[in-house]
Amino acid sequence: MEGGAAGPPSLFALSGAAVSCSMRALERDVWALPGHVLRGLLPLLNVFYLERAEGAARRAGLSTQPIWRKLWDDVMKTRPPNSENITCWRKKFLETFFANILHGVLDVSSDWRLNDHHFSPLLHSSQHVTQLTLCNMLQGVIELTAEHNQRVLENLAGSLRILKFRHLLSSDQSIRRSLVLLLHRLIHHGSVSQVSMYSWPVPDTVLLILILSMSAGYWCSGKVLTYHSSPCGFCREGNAQSQESTQERSEMDRCDEKERSDGENQQASLRALEDADTQAEASGRGADTPQTSALSGVRNHPSQNLVCEEGSSEASCGPASVKDFPRGSSSHCLSERLSCHPTLRKPRRRLKSAVGRRRRCPRRSRGMCDDQEDLYDFVFTVARENTSELLFENSVTEGENADNCTSSFTGSPCSGSAGCKKRGGSAGNFSLKTAHRFRSVSTLELFSIPLTGDACRTLSNLLSSWVSLENLVLSYNGLGDNIFCILSGLRALSRHSDCCLHVVRVSDVFSHMPCMDLVHCILSAFPRLHTLSVSFDLKNQLEGNRPEGNPSCSEAEISESCLEQLEIRFPREPLHTAFLLPVLKASRSLQQLSLDSAALPCPQELQHLLQALKECNPNLKKLSFHDVNLADHQKEVLLLLQDPILQEITFSFCRLFESCTTEFLSEIINTVKRNSSLKSLKLPGNRLGNHRLVALADIFSEDSSSSLCQLDVSSNCIKPDGLLEFTKKLEGHIQQRGGHIKFTHLRLFQNWLDQDVETAQEALRRLKAVCSVVNDTWDSSQAFADYISVM
Repeated sequence: MEGGAAGPPSLFALSGAAVSCSMRALERDVWALPGHVLRGLLPLLNVFYLERAEGAARRAGLSTQPIWRKLWDDVMKTRPPNSENITCWRKKFLETFFANILHGVLDVSSDWRLNDHHFSPLLHSSQHVTQLTLCNMLQGVIELTAEHNQRVLENLAGSLRILKFRHLLSSDQSIRRSLVLLLHRLIHHGSVSQVSMYSWPVPDTVLLILILSMSAGYWCSGKVLTYHSSPCGFCREGNAQSQESTQERSEMDRCDEKERSDGENQQASLRALEDADTQAEASGRGADTPQTSALSGVRNHPSQNLVCEEGSSEASCGPASVKDFPRGSSSHCLSERLSCHPTLRKPRRRLKSAVGRRRRCPRRSRGMCDDQEDLYDFVFTVARENTSELLFENSVTEGENADNCTSSFTGSPCSGSAGCKKRGGSAGNFSLKTAHRFRSVSTLELFSIPLTGDACRTLSNLLSSWVSLENLVLSYNGLGDNIFCILSGLRALSRHSDCCLHVVRVSDVFSHMPCMDLVHCILSAFPRLHTLSVSFDLKNQLEGNRPEGNPSCSEAEISESCLEQLEIRFPREPLHTAFLLPVLKASRSLQQLSLDSAALPCPQELQHLLQALKECNPNLKKLSFHDVNLADHQKEVLLLLQDPILQEITFSFCRLFESCTTEFLSEIINTVKRNSSLKSLKLPGNRLGNHRLVALADIFSEDSSSSLCQLDVSSNCIKPDGLLEFTKKLEGHIQQRGGHIKFTHLRLFQNWLDQDVETAQEALRRLKAVCSVVNDTWDSSQAFADYISVM
C-alpha cells in the first residue's frame, strides 16, 4: 500500500492497510463496523473481499459502485461500450474480469487488488457472469471443463444466460469434446437461453452442426460425451433414479405376470431395454463403444428418444422423423413381434453376455419367444446395432467420427425444394434418431456465417421440432435458394401446438424471393408471431427461378395475426401496397412499422398505404421510412406528422428538404407544434443545414402544445455556428416558458462540428444544460463524399 504523495499515510490508512491484509481472520468483524468507518475501508480491499462486502455495505447505506468504476478504469483501462447504460459496475467488472482471466489477457499479479491466494479468480467471479464470449480457437473451453474447475462450471450453469461465439477457427478433437461437455452442462442442464454466433467466414461444418444441435437440445451418446470415463453427473444421477424405479416395477411385474395382458408385457419389454441400456451407459464403456440410452431419465429434463430402429427384417418400425420428438414426453416403438412373455430375472447379470452375443429370436418363432433370456438379448442387441450403424454411417473421416454427431438424417421435413432434395452422404447432416432430447435455448442468432446446403438441411431438421425456440435471427448467411429449406423447417415447426416462436429476423445480401412473398409465407405459418423483420440489400437476378414445389407465397392466406412489429427492407424494389395491404389488415395489433429502401412507383401508392394504416392499424405507435424518396410527397408527410396516434416518426435519408420551400418547412413546424401525441421525431440525413435547424427550435416556442421529447438531426450538414444559434434560440423559448420543457434528448451524430471546435464546445456545453446530447467525434473531411452518395 502506497501513501499519498503529500506526506506520510494517516493512522486510519495504516490501520486500514493492516485490516485489509488480515481480512481472512477479521472479515466478520469488519462487516460489523460502523458505516463511516466501513466507507473508508472499502477502497482498501481487494476485489474478492470487496465483492463479499456488498451485503454489509448495503446494510450500512453505502454504495460500492464508485469503487468498482474506479477499479474498471485502473485495471481494464478501456471505456466499455454503452457505458452510460451500465447500471451495475460490480457485475460489469467481475464479468469482464472472468473473461479476461479465462482467455489469459489479464495478469492478476499486475495489481494487488486482483491477487489473493485464498481465492480462485475464476470461481469467485463466475457467479456474476451472465454472458460469455468464446473466440477463435475456443480458448478456455478445456479449462472450464477441467475437473478442478467443476465448481466454476456449476456456477456458470446457474448464472450464464447468453453464450456467444466469435471468429471461430477449426478446432481439434480434444477441444471439441470439451465443447460438447460445456454446452451440455450450460444448455441442457444449465440456464443458457441464447446462443449467438458471429463472423465465421469459413465455418467448420462439424463444429457448426455440433453447436446448432446442442443448442436445439440434442446430443449423441458416445465417448466424446464421457467425462473422465464416466457420463455427465446429472445424467448419471437421472439414470440411477431410473434404474431404481425400473427394479421396483420389475418386481411388481413378476408378482402380477399371469394377470397381465399382451400390451402390458410389451411395456415390460421396454422397461427391460431401459434398464439394460442405462446399465450400459453407467458402466463407462462409452470410452470404447458408442451407445444410446433408449429411455434415459434426466433430472428436470426427461430425455426424448426413439427406440424405433430398422435393425432387422424380423423387427422393423420404419424411419423416424424429428417430428416424432414431442416436447416434454418420450416416444417409443417396438415391433409387435416383441410382445412376448419375459420374466426378466436380474438383468444386470445378463449385461455382458447380451452385449457380447448377437442372438435373436428364431424366424420360425414370430409369435412367442420361448427363451426368456433370448428376448432380452434380442431387444438390447437390436438397439445397439442400430445405434452403431446410425452413428458411424457417413461420418467424417480422419478421426472426427468420434463426435458421433455427423451421420445422415432420414425423414427430413425439408422436401419439395431443389435445395433440399439431397439426402445423406454428408458430414453436415445430424442424426436425430439416436439423439437424446434435453433442454434447448430460446434464442438462436447467426450473424455473417455462410450456411451451406448441408448446414441448412440440418438447421431445417432441427427447427422443425425446436418448440422452445422464441427468437430466430439469420443475418447475412448467404442462403440463396436454401431459404426454401429453412422455410420448410419453419412450416413443420408451426404445426406443433406448443410452438412458441415469436421473433423472426432474416437478412441477407441477395433476396432469392420477393420480400413480400417471404413476409406472407412466414406470417401465414406463424400468426402468433410478434416481430417479423425481412431485410435484403440487392435483388437476385434469378429470383423468379424458384425450385420446383415452392410457388409464390404471396397468395398464401393470412389469418388474423398477433404481429406487433414489422420491418421490411426492400432490395431496391417497388413498394406495391397491394401486397402489403393483406398483412396490414391481418395485423390489427401492429405497433411498429418500418419500410426501408422501397421505391414508390406513383404518389397513389403512399396514399393507399396511409389510408390502410389509418383504417387497419389503430394501435400503430412507431412508423419509420428509411431511404425512401419523399421529396415529392409533402402532403403525405404532413398527414403523418399530424396523426394523433403515432408517437415516433422517422424520416431517415428520405430527401425531405431536397426541393423544400420555406412554406413546407413552416408547415412541418406548425404541424408538430399542434401534435401533442408525438414524442420522437427523427430526421437524420435530410439536408437540414444550419438555417433549417435553427427554424426547428420554434417547435418549442411558448405557443406550442408539442410533447416532443427526442429530436434526431444526425448527418444533416450542421456546422458549429448553426448549432450555437439553435441553442440560443432554444434557450430563449425555454426562458419564455418559465423553464418548463419536455425536450430531453438531442442526437447529433456525423455533423460538421469539427470545423470550429471552440464554437462547437460552447454550443454543446449550453445544450447539455438543457437536455441530453449524444454526438461523436466525426471527421468531416469525408462529408462531401457522403453528401454526394445520397444525391
